Amino acid sequence: MKLGDRLLLTFVPFIASRVMRVLNLSLKKEILGENYLRDTWERGEQVIIPFWHDQLFLLVFGYPKKHAKLLISSSKDGELLAKTMKYFDHDTVRGSSSRGGRAAFKEMLDLCQEKADIVLTPDGPKGPRHVLKDGVVQLARMSGRPVIPMAFVCSRGHRFKSWDRFLFPYPFGRGVYSFGEPVYFDKQEGVDLFRKRIIKAMQKNQQQAEAHLESYGVSAI
Repeated sequence: MKLGDRLLLTFVPFIASRVMRVLNLSLKKEILGENYLRDTWERGEQVIIPFWHDQLFLLVFGYPKKHAKLLISSSKDGELLAKTMKYFDHDTVRGSSSRGGRAAFKEMLDLCQEKADIVLTPDGPKGPRHVLKDGVVQLARMSGRPVIPMAFVCSRGHRFKSWDRFLFPYPFGRGVYSFGEPVYFDKQEGVDLFRKRIIKAMQKNQQQAEAHLESYGVSAI
């Protein structure tokens, strides 16, 4: 590994984690639908949590537990993110639909035997933006775990000109985290209908977060 890469992987995750904490402290934030998570946990179940790639930056602060398992790509950017997540006590599984996906999927399926939630971006790592890929559908089908979509919206921030229009929240804005109702796979319905129900649940949850933000007279970035 080049010296520049080693320095990047050493210092950037530390700095990023501090920036994330400062931004989080500055936001006026609310969490909607947390009862869906807690009711599921009380039944002794663990969940699969999908969220869109562009909302990734502060998602860690909306999740009310520690030690979730996050699926992160095997790229250099993924390595930076994985090291950053270590500062928040979350474990990572490396791989994606384009790099190491089959091995990562098998590892996540094995992890479904453990008492840890699985978190992933179903449109990552390269898009298309807000298009659900097969991973979350098949993982839920094979594990029997419920899918609880998660979303984050904020009133102030910057959208990068990347494939996902990545969101960087500005300080002192208002943020809303939202969890949707759990979606379970039904063997009688088949995979295609299950996929449509997950897509609908993610869209509804996103709309719920945006509507709540708009109730304060501000719009989502």
